Order: sequence, then structure tokens, then C-alpha cells
Amino acid sequence: MKKGKGSFIMRLLMRFSLTILIVGINVIFYVFVFNKISDFAGQSYDITYRVFGDQPMATGEGRDVRVTILKGESTMNIASKLADAKLIPDKYSFYLKLKLKDYEIMPGTFVLNTSMTYNDILDAISSYSNSVDKEQSVEDLESKI
Repeated sequence: MKKGKGSFIMRLLMRFSLTILIVGINVIFYVFVFNKISDFAGQSYDITYRVFGDQPMATGEGRDVRVTILKGESTMNIASKLADAKLIPDKYSFYLKLKLKDYEIMPGTFVLNTSMTYNDILDAISSYSNSVDKEQSVEDLESKI
């Protein structure tokens, strides 16, 4: 009888331990999933705020930056130039804003400021009269190389 009681208690302890282990793994899994969903929601909010909001990269006077846009240059390349120049926080949100607003970007060299909003930048680079230099094309630049 003692042998039967001991094995019963061992099986009960094993089941209890297995249940605790399964619950612990589930808790860790759901915390991980919740964390990833929370991160995704935060990033989605940030991108949406940049696309539909109107906030500059820097407050105050900012600093002037010259950006040259070549004729035939891709929209994503232009967004990358603006992000590299620290005029915009994110090239993807600018690209989305550009596609939603359906602006036509003009080639030339533009003096932009870090205190400009997305709309200000788009207004500036969509008008050739704002360019300080004559337009260059991607082909012209490649022929010089």
C-alpha cells in the first residue's frame, strides 16, 4: 500500500508541476505577443501622426539645408535625401504623404529648413520657382561620371 500511495503522490506532483510549467509558458508567450502588438501600435501611431500631422523636425529657427533633386529621380530616393539631411524624421511616412497628396516634385536645388513641416517641404519642392539652381537630370549626372 505504501508503494501505491507514493506513486500516486508523485503522479500528482508531476501533473501539478506540468500544469505550472504550461501556465508559465503561456504567460510568457502572451506577454511577448502583447508587447509586440503594443510596439506595432506605437509605430503605426507615429507614422500616422507624421503623415497626417503637421509637425516640423526642429522647433525655432532651425537650420537651412540645400537639397538637390534630379530630374527623373525616384520618390523614395528623394525621401531618403530629406531624411539623411535631417529635414524629416522618417522617409517612409514622407513617401506616404507624398503619394496621398499627389504632389509633382520639380527638379532643382532647394533651400529647405529643419523647422519646415512636411507640407511646407512639399510646397517648396513642387514649385520650380523655389529652386535656386537650374535643373539637372539623372542622365546628366551619370554622363559626367
